[in-house]
Amino acid sequence: MKLIGTAVAAFGGGASISRADESKTAQPNIIVVFIDDMGWGDLSCFGGPDVTTENIDRLASEGIRFEQFYVNSPICSPSRVAISTGQYPQRWRIGSYLSNRAENEKRGIAHWLDPAAPMLARFLKEAGYATGHFGKWHMGGQRDIGEAPLISQYGFDESLTNFEGLGPRVLPLCDAYDGKGPRKYALGSDTLGHGPITWQDRSKVTASFVAAAIKFINKARAAKKPFYINLWPDDVHSPFFPPEQARGDGKKRTLYNSVLDTMDRQLGILFDTIRQDGALRNNTIIVFCSDNGPEQGAGIAGPLRGVKTMLYEGGIRSPLIVWGPGRIESKKAGTVNQTSFVAAIDLAPSLLAIAGVKAPENVQFDGQQMEDVLMGLSERSRKGPVFFRRPPDRDANSGINDLPDLAVRQGDWKLLCEYDGSNAELYNLAADRTEQRNVASEHPERVERLTKAVIQWHRLMPPDLGASYGKKNKEKPQ
Repeated sequence: MKLIGTAVAAFGGGASISRADESKTAQPNIIVVFIDDMGWGDLSCFGGPDVTTENIDRLASEGIRFEQFYVNSPICSPSRVAISTGQYPQRWRIGSYLSNRAENEKRGIAHWLDPAAPMLARFLKEAGYATGHFGKWHMGGQRDIGEAPLISQYGFDESLTNFEGLGPRVLPLCDAYDGKGPRKYALGSDTLGHGPITWQDRSKVTASFVAAAIKFINKARAAKKPFYINLWPDDVHSPFFPPEQARGDGKKRTLYNSVLDTMDRQLGILFDTIRQDGALRNNTIIVFCSDNGPEQGAGIAGPLRGVKTMLYEGGIRSPLIVWGPGRIESKKAGTVNQTSFVAAIDLAPSLLAIAGVKAPENVQFDGQQMEDVLMGLSERSRKGPVFFRRPPDRDANSGINDLPDLAVRQGDWKLLCEYDGSNAELYNLAADRTEQRNVASEHPERVERLTKAVIQWHRLMPPDLGASYGKKNKEKPQ
């Protein structure tokens, strides 16, 4: 597949959004907001008890809130690959977070996403969109991996990222609360080159991404182009550094809540910019979700079992909000979709369909077109199963022995098991979304069918070293 050149396209324009009256274009503007490590139950519109996330809640009150949306991994890098490509991340040998060279090789995962992967941004760019990525990347160019492709090689005209990517970066200055002042926190990114670096107080990094996104929108409009934007903050990932006045008692949960509250207010600047401009409001779609479940002891998954890195619902079910007053079925504004089962791999083909853009004929998505569901025209669910494989470094090493290796959801049923199919757990999520009642012994035929399906999928995917990493050695890596 043709690689996109690394030159950054210049669209011209100033630093603020023009208020010029614009006619609605045929193709909608699209913004994907992908939060880092936020739990299903953290937002107040999803029942979060501690922080009133008023700006995000307002999106939900004007859009549709989806309660059965799944990301395709319980950890960051593969989850980002899935939402970007519409394919299982294991196809690209990214089954866990990308780390340094030695650690990646130890776990049998790639150092970066192959630029030949099908990219939503690239397809939109080729169809005339201005494309920008602002925020965490984590699909190559981190730690000691300085030769990874630049973000522009994946179909983006402009980018601004953090220490998990290359190109222009905003790197954090973190106050260690010890009175010695801020310290640089870069994980080696400041030694890799490949773009200018701006150092910013950690509590203001998301604000920097928001400002860059607003400037990019202005440039795209000046060029009379529809725009596609990834706004992927590093919040609410640990370590937590909220503004000094919001640290409270300094406990982990308090700091987390303060970061969540600060992020909500910073994102609100972008949301209000879109909402208050008639042309943008009528022709922009905002998709808001999280990359995986919450870190233990930080965010919360509401009633769901499990946290980040786990294949239980709390690790892979994400809050999803879709906003677009000029595009969503008007009767559905402010509603909650409790029934539609949708996965992150479905977003790329669905957003392409909404934009009226066709992927190349040689591209086969694992995801399905669900644009009617996202736009409030249907409450159907995707057909067929969705499969999951745990990160290869997350089992005994997580501190919890024998986390399930594989999982599959089909319809209302979810099965978890080991690589060899043993220790099967079966849950009817329509009756038991908390995964408290294992009914495997009551449905042996269903267990056999789903186990066979998930093992077959697992063996079709390129292998990582999950079966031999840690204490398990039931199956040799293929």
